Amino acid sequence: MKALAVIPARYASTRFPGKPLALLGGRPIIDYAYTAARFTTGIERAVVATDDERIFAHVEQAFGKGSVMMTSTEHRSGTDRCGEVVRRLEAEGEHYDVVVNLQGDEPFVESAQLQMLVGCFADETVSIATLKTRIASTAELLSPNNVKVVCTTDGKALYFSRQTIPYRRDVDPAQWLAEGQYFKHVGIYAFRPQVLAEVCAMKQSQLELSEKLEQLRWLEAGYSIAVCETPTANIGIDTPADLEAAERVLRNNERKTQK
Repeated sequence: MKALAVIPARYASTRFPGKPLALLGGRPIIDYAYTAARFTTGIERAVVATDDERIFAHVEQAFGKGSVMMTSTEHRSGTDRCGEVVRRLEAEGEHYDVVVNLQGDEPFVESAQLQMLVGCFADETVSIATLKTRIASTAELLSPNNVKVVCTTDGKALYFSRQTIPYRRDVDPAQWLAEGQYFKHVGIYAFRPQVLAEVCAMKQSQLELSEKLEQLRWLEAGYSIAVCETPTANIGIDTPADLEAAERVLRNNERKTQK
C-alpha cells in the first residue's frame, strides 16, 4: 500500500500570520510535521502544499526539491489543497493508495499516529479515516475550540461538534467526565484518492457552515469516516498563545529526555 502525506501550509492565517515559519524550539513549525511524515514507515512521500513563496523557499531549501508544491490561493480548506497536489502528481504518473492530510500546525504529531491512520485502509471498506483521543478535563470538554466526536460501536463517526456531545441530561456539566468517556477529534485525515477528489468537488453543506467543520459535509453526504483512538493528545497551533504553550511542552519533553 503506497501512502502520500500532504501538509497544507498557509502564510496568511487570520489569527496567526506567518505561522508555518514561526519558530518553535528554534525551528520553523512546518519542519516538525514534514519530518514526522517523511520518516514514517509506510509513507512513501511527503509534500508541503502552500500558496506562499516564503514557505515554498524555506521548505525546498530545508528538505530539497520535490518536498513542496505551490498551490492555488483560492482553496476553501487544506483538504482542497491536498486534492490539487494529488491531481497534479497523478497527471505526472504518480499514484497512491492512501493520502494523509496532515496540517502544518501539528508539530507534535507522532509517526505512530500516521501509521495508525494508514493502517485503517487494510480494511477495503474504509474510505476516510481520522483520529480521536480521550478528553481529560472539564475545561477541555466544554471548550468550543475542541471538536468532540461520537462514534458507532464499530468505530465510525456519528457526528462531530464544537458543543459537548453527548449532552448528559439532569447531570451537572462539572460531573460529565465522571459519568462517561468523551473524545476529542484529532484533525488528521486520510483518504482513498478517489474519495478525496469527490469530497473536494462537493459544495459546502449547511452543517459544515454552521459548525465550521468540513468533515460534517462528508457525513451529511453519506460518507463513512473510520475513527481510531490515539493515546496522544496533539497540540495544534492556531495562535501565538498556542505557540507559547507548545514551547513549554517542548521544554518539558527535553527535560524528561535528559533525566
